[in-house]
Amino acid sequence: MAIHLRSAEELEKMHRAGLIVHQVLTELRAMVRPGLSTMDLEKFAESKLAGQPGRAAFKGYRGYPCVLCTSVNSEIVHGIPSPKRKLREGEIVSIDFGMEVDGYFADSAVTVPVGQITPELQKLLDVTRESLDRAIDKMRPGNRLGDVGHAVQSWAEQNGYSVVREFVGHGIGTKMHDEPNLPNYGDAGRGARLQEGMVIAVEPMVNAGSPQVRMRDEWVAETADGQPSAHFEHTVAVTANGPWILTRPKEMTGSSW
Repeated sequence: MAIHLRSAEELEKMHRAGLIVHQVLTELRAMVRPGLSTMDLEKFAESKLAGQPGRAAFKGYRGYPCVLCTSVNSEIVHGIPSPKRKLREGEIVSIDFGMEVDGYFADSAVTVPVGQITPELQKLLDVTRESLDRAIDKMRPGNRLGDVGHAVQSWAEQNGYSVVREFVGHGIGTKMHDEPNLPNYGDAGRGARLQEGMVIAVEPMVNAGSPQVRMRDEWVAETADGQPSAHFEHTVAVTANGPWILTRPKEMTGSSW
């Protein structure tokens, strides 16, 4: 397993890509409302890329047709934007987006309420986001990959949820998906040791019900029991000064989203 350690210069390039990702996702979050279609989100994202350096990372990746992944309710990941899929009050939508700038990638995702959602759904979003925060806090030199996955799994399960096992976080750099894989479960103290310069897309996918997944088609993964699922993600570098979230401005502190 060849894990690449990125230089300070490379991390700055990834951060440039990450800032575009953050800007687009922040504006998309603010747009989400009942009656909007997932294709409306896609078209807005495409319009924001005009004049930006680089390119959207997902479109054309293994034949994927869109700039965004928009996964609604029980869809876990890789939901394809559609003009037919209108968002309804009380739903949740995960928006996943990546960029490549000067040969370096960044990838992030956020799950957004559509209008007013139930307290139960809000708790799922909160716990998933908190599991990302806890995982990011483990992204320090000397810790192990298992510490990061365990942080997600333990917090999700402590709150009565389950973590998806078929899809995982991943190394990222000059490729969209690189070594190492980062499961959202594991044993603390196990796995490869984290080193300065490692960059990983940390992405908890947490289900309200069982962890089982079914594929609806070539792309869309959904919960086997039809229960809702939430997904939050940041691209995170391991540095001597602690974790550096490359998919948001440096001056941002506190919760990851």
